[in-house]
Parts: sequence; structure tokens; C-alpha cells
Amino acid sequence: VQLVESGGGAVQAGGSLRLSCTAPDRTFSAHAMGWFRQAPGKEREFVAAVRWSRIGSKIGDSVKGRFIISSDKADNTIYLQMNNLKTEDTAVYYCAAATVGPWNTPLPSFDYNYWGPGTQVTVSP
Repeated sequence: VQLVESGGGAVQAGGSLRLSCTAPDRTFSAHAMGWFRQAPGKEREFVAAVRWSRIGSKIGDSVKGRFIISSDKADNTIYLQMNNLKTEDTAVYYCAAATVGPWNTPLPSFDYNYWGPGTQVTVSP
């Protein structure tokens, strides 16, 4: 299964970007889809995710109040609206999908078994 990401780029601090991720295969069915990020020299960090099987979403603590996750289940697409970006948001952002595990697993804890190639987000001072 391929996950296709778009929307990364460079922006100044305080600006906004919107990422999108689509699973083009319409037969694809996941428990959850979400975003992670990894900055150079740092561990991968959970950013946000939505639960397909039930209504629900979660935003990571470091981006809460600035980032919004939304979804279009009919198109297997999720979006990440990133507002008031900070230099510490600079990272490669990865889309991920989880198709295994109990449907009610906490969103950050799913075994995300499909990953996109990543899209670079760079925030300058």
C-alpha cells in the first residue's frame, strides 16, 4: 500500500503549512492514519492521528493548539493544518497508517505498519 504525502516546504516562523496524505488504493482499510515527525538527531515523534473505525483524533502535546488534523474517509485522506509554526517544528513529516491491532488502541500506540516517504518541513526564524 502506498501513502502519498504532499504539502511540505519552507516557511518563516509564525507561518502556516498544510500537509495531506492519501492512500490511493480505495480498497485500503486502516484502523488509524496519522502523522509523525523526525528532526535530525532526534527520535521520531507522534504528531497527530485520526481513528477510522470510530470518531476520534489525538494531537501530540508539543503541537496542541497549533496543529489540526482532519480527514476525508471517503478519499482515504488526512490533512495536517500547521499554524503558528516554530523553528522546532522543522523535521521530516511522515504519514502512517495502522491496519493491525485492536481498533481501540490509543492512537499514538498503534503499530503503524504503512509509512509514506516523508515530506520536509523547514521553519526559519
